[in-house]
Amino acid sequence: MRNCSPLSPSARPIARARGFSLVELLVVIAIIGILIGLLLPTLQAARESSRRMACASNLRQIGLATQNYQGTMGRFPPGSISHAYADDANNPWTFYRWSALVSISPYIENSVAFNAMDLSVPLYGSSFQIMPANAGIVKQMVPIFLCPSDQRQRVNANFGPTNYAACAGSGAGGGTPNDTDGIFYINSQTTQGNIVDGTSSTALFSESTLGVPGTTSHDVQKEYKTILFAPLSDALCSGANVWNLSDPRGFAWVNGEYRCALYNHYYTPNSTTPDCIGEPAGGSVQTRYTPYGWRAARSMHPGGVNVVMADGAVRFTTNEIDPVTWKAMSTIRGGEPIIAGN
Repeated sequence: MRNCSPLSPSARPIARARGFSLVELLVVIAIIGILIGLLLPTLQAARESSRRMACASNLRQIGLATQNYQGTMGRFPPGSISHAYADDANNPWTFYRWSALVSISPYIENSVAFNAMDLSVPLYGSSFQIMPANAGIVKQMVPIFLCPSDQRQRVNANFGPTNYAACAGSGAGGGTPNDTDGIFYINSQTTQGNIVDGTSSTALFSESTLGVPGTTSHDVQKEYKTILFAPLSDALCSGANVWNLSDPRGFAWVNGEYRCALYNHYYTPNSTTPDCIGEPAGGSVQTRYTPYGWRAARSMHPGGVNVVMADGAVRFTTNEIDPVTWKAMSTIRGGEPIIAGN
């Protein structure tokens, strides 16, 4: 009888490792792609939520700085500056243009820039040049004046930009910047007592998108129409076919005009109607180049904009807010009811 001894290890059959087939690999890749596709919107939404909260924090600090200014000076800062320039009688008074953001700079982390500025001279000279005394400092980028959801980049080589603007009221008077029904306007000296509607019901600052230099897309979120006429009218603005490309939206935080650090509530948040700016070239030296405007609060946040009220509270206001309520939020003594939560 044959002796059947066990196979030696070298003689045993070798089990082959089974790999993935091409079909199985493609299925796995497809599943991973689907999961990423499902998770990506959630991640993007979470990131935008964080950016929106950071934007609200910026506005909260701007509101606090404005209240501190008001507590020290007994009034809110002017929305813009206009007066004679002693060294040049022909310099338009409105070329001072220093914004409310300049005034509150000592009360936030921007006091170095404020102390370096010479506010005794206009922002612009009579030939539209930036005055040499401030040409360097107005270029400063100020992080607190920029919303994280927007591009956070310079849109004019000569200035630092801003996403935040002071509320000049309802846009009545054809978008006048003079003696408006809001807290801020040219040479305004609004006190807390002047806010008859109540500080919790009156808008202080909101946000507006930055423009894109040289763009020709006519995107209402990024561009605005211009006319060489004021006051504005719906017919004039609707018929205007000139879009400003040289001075993009929000190009200068130091500039207290409707293109930069001033806005109003004539249009609802993120309106589909283009903003409209009017700047007549004629008139006396006191009024020449007075910038009129209907400039909406706009943002890159889905569905609405952040607004800081005169009491320092920040609200997220939806695009669907009732236009009457939106205008009521902008006035200081309109007597209109404000619906909580809008």
